[in-house]
Amino acid sequence: MRAAVASGRRIDTERRDIARRLRDYGIDRPDLDARLLVGHALGLDHAGLVRASDRLIEAAEAASIEVLVARRLAGEPIARITGTKEFWSLPLALSPTVLVPRPETETVVEQALAAIDRDGPRTRAVRIADLGVGSGAILLALLSELPNAFGVGTDRDPAALAVARHNARWLGLDTRAAFIACDFGTALASGFDLVVTNPPYIASGEIATLDADVRDYDPRGALDGGPDGLAAYRAIAADAPRLVAPKAHFIAEFGNGQGDAVAALFATAGFSSIRIVPDLAGIARTLTAIRDP
Repeated sequence: MRAAVASGRRIDTERRDIARRLRDYGIDRPDLDARLLVGHALGLDHAGLVRASDRLIEAAEAASIEVLVARRLAGEPIARITGTKEFWSLPLALSPTVLVPRPETETVVEQALAAIDRDGPRTRAVRIADLGVGSGAILLALLSELPNAFGVGTDRDPAALAVARHNARWLGLDTRAAFIACDFGTALASGFDLVVTNPPYIASGEIATLDADVRDYDPRGALDGGPDGLAAYRAIAADAPRLVAPKAHFIAEFGNGQGDAVAALFATAGFSSIRIVPDLAGIARTLTAIRDP
């Protein structure tokens, strides 16, 4: 399994050798992972790796690269190793306290922007709440597209909020974002123009069956949705009529097969124009709804 990285080799040669090792071990996207691992160890982005492709690797650098490769071969996700993940073309810092943002969650952002566009120009003032903000992925993506919006992100974990605050500062969005420790929307005032959420939705008994990169590395509190996976939606639906302004929008991600149950909760809570939207893989993923007047 292990062929130690040697010093004195060209960066490009090392990257290709690592890609081969990852491929032989059955890891998806070995070429991309090799580039990211070598770049992270050497402090070089893609362009930097290309420019330095003929440079020889020093012994200390070789040792650092091998530590990262060993972690990847042990199954640790690449985003956990590098501590960063791109979402909506934004670079986000991660920590063990937050989920790694997934591409399918961009469906929430797409639907939120579509809802805003239906009501008027993106340049107008909009108040957004993101319930269970995690790394800040959804909220910061929306603020990057809505220049006069102000957003509040909540999370029960102060360590997760620290990550979201860091990302807001990193992206230059911190003057239009605030972060509050609470359960979903319990500490928020009413009357938001848009409320979004990607809450925990895995049934407790199913967590052990998840892929290892999720089960072993994502925080359980961000996964565990209670016995049937719907505990968070019940809590949010009970408070949503207070949080969402009349005729304003609520948008949520949910798990595979949960669409009808989540839609029923929000219909009962007084929301209409409820739609279920698939992600790019064609899987029902996002609920959009409007609060009745």
